[in-house]
Amino acid sequence: MNVLTSRWLPHAIFAFAAFAMPLVFSGNRYFAFIVGITLLSVLWATGMNLLYGYTGLMPLMFAGIAGISAYVTIGLSAAGWSFWLAMLVGSIAASLVGIVLGLPSLRLRGFYFTLCSLVIQSVITLAFVYFVNLTNGDVGISHIPLPELPGGGQLTGTSYELVLAALTVIGVVVLTLLVESGFGHRLIAIREDDGLAETLGINVTRQRLAAFFIASLFASIGGALYAPYVGFVSPRSFDVLVSLNIWLMVAFGGRGTIWGPVVGAVILAPLPFLLQDYYMIKDVVYGLLIIGVIVLLPAGIVGGWKRKAAAGEPAPDVAQKTAPAR
Repeated sequence: MNVLTSRWLPHAIFAFAAFAMPLVFSGNRYFAFIVGITLLSVLWATGMNLLYGYTGLMPLMFAGIAGISAYVTIGLSAAGWSFWLAMLVGSIAASLVGIVLGLPSLRLRGFYFTLCSLVIQSVITLAFVYFVNLTNGDVGISHIPLPELPGGGQLTGTSYELVLAALTVIGVVVLTLLVESGFGHRLIAIREDDGLAETLGINVTRQRLAAFFIASLFASIGGALYAPYVGFVSPRSFDVLVSLNIWLMVAFGGRGTIWGPVVGAVILAPLPFLLQDYYMIKDVVYGLLIIGVIVLLPAGIVGGWKRKAAAGEPAPDVAQKTAPAR
């Protein structure tokens, strides 16, 4: 197996699983819906991982950006726009709004950035509540029409999940290409020491803005597709708890890794649905899983596995010294 094949083999396996699961559960709409929500969660977690895992920023306004895109897409669709054009405009608009709102916080570090993003998320949620003419307030918007297909008809059922699978696979591939590019290396340098990175000539603010815009596209595309898929949105659909859940998926799986957010979303996203009949212990199980990973694998599942694998490999000089002489 050559290097190129081994490098993209996990992506091929993930793509196969992402497209296969909607087909496997096509006969059971409840489980198919869980698969769709999980795919959306993977897309969101992948986007947040670019900021939290590779740039060192914890954006708690992530769900708010998704909500802006969802409401803009719904409004434009109601005005007669094609859903796909409305999604494109809504996603770009939400990403630009997110940059404008987050611009002051991009010069902050660590806890201060997180606190500032929390305030921004709270402001966005309040806007969703009080701009009733645009969002219908806490009552929410229901009976959201499904996206239309180019050849006629509506995107629904298994076809919708396959579209979500395609976008999720594209999102993971895009993240991989970004991380392995010079842009990704600069982001990692900023994450490790932004002061040193700036000394080396890296424009920290510009790189963070670019990362924030790309991650916001992940959030906004997911938000635009979430609204018609679920059929109902309200300000609580995109509040700070949603941002925290996405962050937990990244931390649970392992931030700063390609597959950590995927693993975290696949494990945590279905839990509320699978345990809904056990509401007395649902939150307990959810919390125990998170605490267990934090205690046993502080770097997350994938991050902890990588550290253990790396610790088991001998250093190159040690291996050379212990190699038999020829």
